[in-house]
Amino acid sequence: MTVSRLSLLCRDLWALWLLLKAGADEIMHQDIVPLCAADIQDQLKKRFAYLSGGRGQDGSPVITFPDYPAFSEIPDKEFQNVMTYLTSIPSLQDAGIGFILVIDRRRDKWTSVKASVLRIAASFPANLQLVLVLRPTGFFQRTLSDIAFKFNRDDFKMKVPVIMLSSVPDLHGYIDKSQLTEDLGGTLDYCHSRWLCQRTAIESFALMVKQTAQMLQSFGTELAETELPNDVQSTSSVLCAHTEKKDKAKEDLRLALKEGHSVLESLRELQAEGSEPGVNQDQLDNQATVQRLLAQLNETEAAFDEFWAKHQQKLEQCLQLRHFEQGFREVKAILDAVCQKIATFTDIGNSLAHVEHLLRDLASFEEKSGVSVERARALSLDGEQLIENKHYAVDSIRPKCQELRHLCDQFSAEIVRRRGLLSKSLELHRRLETSLKWCDEGIYLLASQPVDKCQSQDGAEAALQEIEKFLETSAENKIQELNTIYKEYESILNQDLMEHVRKVFQKQASMEEVFHRRQASLKKLAARQTRPVQPVAPRPEALAKSPCPSPGIRRGSENSSSEGGALRRGPYRRAKSEMSESRQGRGSAGEEEESLAILRRHVMSELLDTERAYVEELLCVLEGYAAEMDNPLMAHLLSTGLHSKKDVLFGNMEEIYHFHNRIFLRELENYTDCPELVGRCFLERMEDFQIYEKYCQNKPRSESLWRQCSDCPFFQECQRKLDHKLSLDSYLLKPVQRITKYQLLLKEMLKYSKNCEGAEDLQEALSSILGILKAVNDSMHLIAITGYDGNLGDLGKLLMQGSFSVWTDHKRGHTKVKELARFKPMQRHLFLHEKAVLFCKKREENGEGYEKAPSYSYKQSLNMAAVGITENVKGDAKKFEIWYNAREEVYIVQAPTPEIKAAWVNEIRKVLTSQLQACREASQHRALEQSQSLPLPAPTSTSPSRGNSRNLKKLEERKTDPLSLEGYVSSAPLPKPPEKGKEP
Repeated sequence: MTVSRLSLLCRDLWALWLLLKAGADEIMHQDIVPLCAADIQDQLKKRFAYLSGGRGQDGSPVITFPDYPAFSEIPDKEFQNVMTYLTSIPSLQDAGIGFILVIDRRRDKWTSVKASVLRIAASFPANLQLVLVLRPTGFFQRTLSDIAFKFNRDDFKMKVPVIMLSSVPDLHGYIDKSQLTEDLGGTLDYCHSRWLCQRTAIESFALMVKQTAQMLQSFGTELAETELPNDVQSTSSVLCAHTEKKDKAKEDLRLALKEGHSVLESLRELQAEGSEPGVNQDQLDNQATVQRLLAQLNETEAAFDEFWAKHQQKLEQCLQLRHFEQGFREVKAILDAVCQKIATFTDIGNSLAHVEHLLRDLASFEEKSGVSVERARALSLDGEQLIENKHYAVDSIRPKCQELRHLCDQFSAEIVRRRGLLSKSLELHRRLETSLKWCDEGIYLLASQPVDKCQSQDGAEAALQEIEKFLETSAENKIQELNTIYKEYESILNQDLMEHVRKVFQKQASMEEVFHRRQASLKKLAARQTRPVQPVAPRPEALAKSPCPSPGIRRGSENSSSEGGALRRGPYRRAKSEMSESRQGRGSAGEEEESLAILRRHVMSELLDTERAYVEELLCVLEGYAAEMDNPLMAHLLSTGLHSKKDVLFGNMEEIYHFHNRIFLRELENYTDCPELVGRCFLERMEDFQIYEKYCQNKPRSESLWRQCSDCPFFQECQRKLDHKLSLDSYLLKPVQRITKYQLLLKEMLKYSKNCEGAEDLQEALSSILGILKAVNDSMHLIAITGYDGNLGDLGKLLMQGSFSVWTDHKRGHTKVKELARFKPMQRHLFLHEKAVLFCKKREENGEGYEKAPSYSYKQSLNMAAVGITENVKGDAKKFEIWYNAREEVYIVQAPTPEIKAAWVNEIRKVLTSQLQACREASQHRALEQSQSLPLPAPTSTSPSRGNSRNLKKLEERKTDPLSLEGYVSSAPLPKPPEKGKEP
């Protein structure tokens, strides 16, 4: 189909080319004068003969030989050129009739007349019809001519028909006066110089037409013989070159047509200016010649335009095809790589968090690959459009469109299949997590039931009800049938996951068995009569097992347990076995404490296991990625954007690794046998955890660099060597996840250690870790502030930050502006520091990951030394006022919730109260200094100004207002941020 269409197009082009060539040949093969007027212009100017345009009665052209004394001196070559040129001007039809020669020799001698007639007759290059000679007018010469003509009549008849005329009136008997010029008594308008200019212009135009036709024929031949290029660049170059040549040819055509119309217009004007009604046939012939040339030129241009349109269409379709083929090759290569990559996504996850991470990776991969897929679909639509437009390469385009659609559908189907498997895995892991959580809750329930209270009938019944109520939740939480699970999740079950399911099932079965035994015991206790229970002191063996050894002593049996790594998905994986062991050696009085001790040991085990894994992962990243960036053998795989960027990509991960590996992990291991005291370890190293703030502040730069270079072959090669299933960005997130994990583990440890010695340390460690997390979060917001000229560090500690709706109500400014401000809130992000409150405009950034983190455009700030608040605004429990300089500027702030408003109001009050207290102490110090007349040094941070006592009194008066607390002006060396910031 494609070959036939291309052949048809080429055949059409060839037919058009033949048409164009025929028109050009017609122009080039016209009977153009062999000599041009411009070539013999000097000879024609002598005017020894001229073609006036007159005609005889039968239409024969008239050539006039005026009186020219030096006629005999004209060289034969010049005479022959002029005769040849003049006889070639009339049409072939008129020239075929024969020419009439009018020889004016009225002032000449007979000998000259005879010689002229004989010379003309001997060398005249065309047919002669008649020769009319005006003989000399002198008496002697006339008589001589009569006698001589009679004697030589036979000589003249032998050569040309010659008629000797005595006067001009005799001439009028042969040629009408309207066909003769004025010097022959006629009325024909003739100017030799003007005639010469016209002939030169006409012949110049004819030559231009011929050259244009030759150029078009040559260009058309070049176009017709052009082969279609095989690449985009060559096709574009050919199309551009041909278009430029076409434009040049069209310009030459335009100039030729313009020249022709100009010549034709001058001929028409000359015809219109004629004073006599006589018709100059030569002028009419000239007009006809120019019109014929113009018509042929227009026909040639039309044929060329049609030929060019077809040729241009062929080249443009060729260019479209080359673009489509190039895009197809690029898109297909990308889609093949995408399909190969998605084929490597075989992991179904080994935990709930892992599956969620895989789903996020799949979504991210789908989003990134979606650009290529959309490009492929768009290219397929472009191909369909080419087919609809009857492109000559339909048979080549259609299979490629079908292949693109197939690859896109295959990718979409694989994404759907992969997401279905991960969703199935997510569902299974949720069920397993739910079962594990249910088992942990059951273990905690058993451990929390006081044994002494269960000895009474009421206590036993209450405990029995708790157990029965808990067992009622088994249907919705536990795995019912193992075979059913295997069958339902057959598509995702591998050996490891099947083993995990089996162990979870065994754990819940063991836990249920313990519950049933406890249930049976409690039923017996509840059924028998109550009797007093004598308290029995615990046996020495029970006391010996109480977990209170020093941090330096370890218990080898727990550290060497092989079951510790089998189930790492919950902190209580050995709870059942250890509780059973503890019960065998204990009395009922220590059962609760022993249960809590078991839970603490499991939390501690989880902390140590995850800490060791964390250290190993950091080392793996530093050795497998960071160190390899300095490896000369891997340098060729590094992209230019990664050179000298190791510190940006990895931040201070090496510093974090050395801290955990050399210090923190070893110190944590000292608390293996006394986990309730682990809070001290955190407190002693709390300052070292500040290194995480530096890492988190660098994370946006690291994320940006990773997004730019994630496709670098270097990372793929490192991942292959390490046999990692996850890419580097997952491991770069580990420090952020780890610092968050600590607070969860400390909360769990504190929950099981409330009555232990280290409970206060655990609570303080938890508060400190939460403080570090808040400081990290606040610092991430602070580094996003733009436009602030000063140093944010001079504003003191950042106390709070959050987004609010803000109205302004200033004393200054136009009334309408103030009224408008009341009803139109601004969205502002406030940063409360110890010495100032900053108003910023939150700007959400487009992108993903850290690129979605907002930036804050600084607008204005208020010095806390001049700030006051009104904590209740009438009509809204979420609003409060911040005012400045004695209510000169008032900002009505609306919090998202009343709780947030209360927190901010309390924090601002603390700042203002501390400032008021500092002002009071400074005033008392000044009063004491004046009373003792001793030059005591004033504190640098709270030195009062001269009017400080008056301000203090004013502050104390205002403090009595239960709804407001005014600020005050202090001369302390606080930073002075600009009060009038940028426009809101």
